[in-house]
Amino acid sequence: MSSRRQFLAGMAGLAAALFTTAPAFASDLPDLGGKTVVVVTENAYPPLQFVEPSTGKAIGWEYDAMNEIAKRLNFKVEYQNTSWDAMIQSVSDGQYQIGMTGITIKEDRKEKVDFSDPYMRSEQFLLVRGDEKRFTDGKSLGAFADGLIGAQPGTTPFYTAVYEVLDGNEQNPRIKLFETFGATVQALKAGDVDAVLTDGTAGKGYVDASNGGLKLIGGPLGSEDFGFIFPKGSDLVAPVNAAIKALKADGTFDALNKKWFLDYKMGG
Repeated sequence: MSSRRQFLAGMAGLAAALFTTAPAFASDLPDLGGKTVVVVTENAYPPLQFVEPSTGKAIGWEYDAMNEIAKRLNFKVEYQNTSWDAMIQSVSDGQYQIGMTGITIKEDRKEKVDFSDPYMRSEQFLLVRGDEKRFTDGKSLGAFADGLIGAQPGTTPFYTAVYEVLDGNEQNPRIKLFETFGATVQALKAGDVDAVLTDGTAGKGYVDASNGGLKLIGGPLGSEDFGFIFPKGSDLVAPVNAAIKALKADGTFDALNKKWFLDYKMGG
């Protein structure tokens, strides 16, 4: 889920991006007539979506993006919450109409759900404690036999840890499993694991808020494209894709990148 950011590929020139208030392509977008669309998320993948500790409010890049998509397409959003391990199946079953939680577009997942066009590309990095000196990148972590990696099962960071850092054995005892990404970071801080795979943006947010307690090391270990998910055959895919295209073109996504990946301070 991160690191699930110039960690984030495609963010060149980000600091100069300005919010474009005029919806340049609004007249070209479908009108969904004000209907309600149920969108499910996990609220466990900052800065894409998470609960802000100081307010208890669910916020993040994906919330802002989905709210703007809903505005442009004229539909109302009803947000619901579920765990990562239930996310794809529950959307596939039609329990929810859209799923968003930094979901990597993968061919095997396309067998269960339809994906939107990519709205973001990120790269995976190693997040470690600030005083870590025993290893400096994925290769040296792989060679450090005592090194433990925290991950959520079934996520891109989990598979990156298995196949890019370790030996390809998904049962490798060096991977410690947790229910949420936030729990992996807490385990890292507590010394229960030695590294977490994260996309650069989320990782940078944790580093900036850690007062030197965390750092990112090594180069990118893989990239991933994120997309929203829908039940197979959903008539929402085409309108949402049209909105994604418009929001990329008019600078709105660039503005959200600046807001959440540069300006927002985790824990601030």
